[in-house]
Amino acid sequence: QFQLVESGGGLVQPGGSLSLSCAASGFTVDHNAIGWFRQAPGKEREGVSCISRTVNNTYYADSVKGRFTIFRDNAKNTVYLQMNRLKPEDTAVYYCAAVWKFTYDCSINVREWNYWGQGTQVTVSS
Repeated sequence: QFQLVESGGGLVQPGGSLSLSCAASGFTVDHNAIGWFRQAPGKEREGVSCISRTVNNTYYADSVKGRFTIFRDNAKNTVYLQMNRLKPEDTAVYYCAAVWKFTYDCSINVREWNYWGQGTQVTVSS
């Protein structure tokens, strides 16, 4: 079984923080690039961040750069997205994804990713 399970979403006020988890089963996250994506109602899914396999190069969309951090905990076979200084426009369902490529520079093009979790809702509202 190959599975990605997101958790950690919830309701947070603007300026607050959340940490999202992407727990993998059936494969090793270190052997795959992992990406975070989000989709707001009525909008297309968009890339947020990614981390390359093994080498752990990271990439962030301009909209989250400086606020979000992606990192791995290989011992837990989990990738996290730490989200700080959240804005209402960050409200979306957040998905993690995996693909067995991107050793150096990863891409947040949605079409490049093979395996997807089911998502976790993040709502930023006062």
